[in-house]
Amino acid sequence: MRDKRSRFVELGQARVTKATQMLRLIGNLANPNNYEYSDEDVQKIFSALDAEMKLLKARFQTALSKKAKDEFKLG
Repeated sequence: MRDKRSRFVELGQARVTKATQMLRLIGNLANPNNYEYSDEDVQKIFSALDAEMKLLKARFQTALSKKAKDEFKLG
């Protein structure tokens, strides 16, 4: 049985790699020879991605601050 840290590392690496690949695929949409888009379309894409990143950061920050508050040690 794997411990929590090794599971985090394994899944974190796999998921970040997958997300990076998906972001690159979104970037491929910038090619005007293959696609037609407006500035508004681009802003909507970035808005959606920015909003999701803010939520992701908040989840980690909340979890880390809760963890810090829950820890109590003597000595």
